[in-house]
Amino acid sequence: MAHYRSVGAVPPKRHTQHRDPEGKLYFEELMGEEGFSSDSSLLYHRNIPSAITEACEWQLPDQTRLPNRPLTPRHLVLPGLFDDEAAAEIDAVTGRRLVLANADVRISYVVAGLASPFYRNAVGDECVFVQAGTARVETVFGALEAGPGDYLVIPRGTTHRWLPTGEGLLRLYCIEANSHITPPKRYLSRFGQLLEHAPYCERDLRGPTEPLLAEDRDVAVYVKHRDPVAPGGIGGTVHVSAHHPFDVVGWDGCLYPYAFNVADFEPITGRVHQPPPVHQVFEGQNFVICNFVPRKVDYHPLSIPVPYYHSNVDSDEVMFYVAGNYEARKGSGIGPGSISLHPGGHSHGPQPGAYEHSIGTEYFDELAVMVDTFRPLELGEGGQAADDGRYAWSWSGGRG
Repeated sequence: MAHYRSVGAVPPKRHTQHRDPEGKLYFEELMGEEGFSSDSSLLYHRNIPSAITEACEWQLPDQTRLPNRPLTPRHLVLPGLFDDEAAAEIDAVTGRRLVLANADVRISYVVAGLASPFYRNAVGDECVFVQAGTARVETVFGALEAGPGDYLVIPRGTTHRWLPTGEGLLRLYCIEANSHITPPKRYLSRFGQLLEHAPYCERDLRGPTEPLLAEDRDVAVYVKHRDPVAPGGIGGTVHVSAHHPFDVVGWDGCLYPYAFNVADFEPITGRVHQPPPVHQVFEGQNFVICNFVPRKVDYHPLSIPVPYYHSNVDSDEVMFYVAGNYEARKGSGIGPGSISLHPGGHSHGPQPGAYEHSIGTEYFDELAVMVDTFRPLELGEGGQAADDGRYAWSWSGGRG
């Protein structure tokens, strides 16, 4: 994120001596993107951050995937993937079930009640949407509090863990990139500031405010990393760190985890139906993330508020339904916790009756997170298990 923050104790000049009260040097670490050519932060550790004492393989949850063949739209019922009683013994990292994936992005879902292990994604940035529950997300930069409607954007290489708080289970929709995740470029000035026409601004972003300091030794950190021979090209390793990863006394820079609540997204509306890009909130390489929030809808006297039928010529469209009444999908069986997949090559739009029924509607009370990809998505183990097998025929009333 391209605006500067400073937390804790940092020296007046970068790459210079920084010592503790007893005179011992802190160890400076640069976490940066694109080979020293993009955003970065400098972190000051009490101990050498590279020191590990052991390494072993982490057997990731099933990462295999199958093509969407024959090509059909699909309804994936995510709530059925987890039994709440069993989920109380699952954590938010090792319990993720892969739903959809391609070479650019992986979408997983998890319901969790346990604290996760320390975790670092070395493949790409993560954008995790909190559907329900609350958590404290502890990171090497400091802690973030997360609750319903929060996006947590966690840069590649950030050691962190999820600690559920409160009484309810944590329900997370996890978008893992093979790249970095940023605000859309069209919302940014050439210097990186969010512009006046952007639907959110820097005031809406919550970053860590103070260091986390711990003294434990021999701490296991689960690392997800590139592995060309593993399913999906993703492998796992557990590093045992000689010192606790949360030993950073201070940091500064423009790269760090942050939270953004969907309620702070200001929808862009118009007299006639606005196309999906007005709902965009983030982007990665070959995919975008949009959100559909409660809003006033089209106010032309002859407007049709639900989307027109459209063909995804260049992308697959994935919609995760969070809450409310999604007008265009009435009668399809889709509800909170559902995913619809509309693949490139298939024209789609409102369910039968919804087109005419929407006329005269002035407000949509709906909340959904959409991912559009520019390469076809395949079904992960979770996606195959959650498929209702009927959605493709919902516009025609059934097969044959």
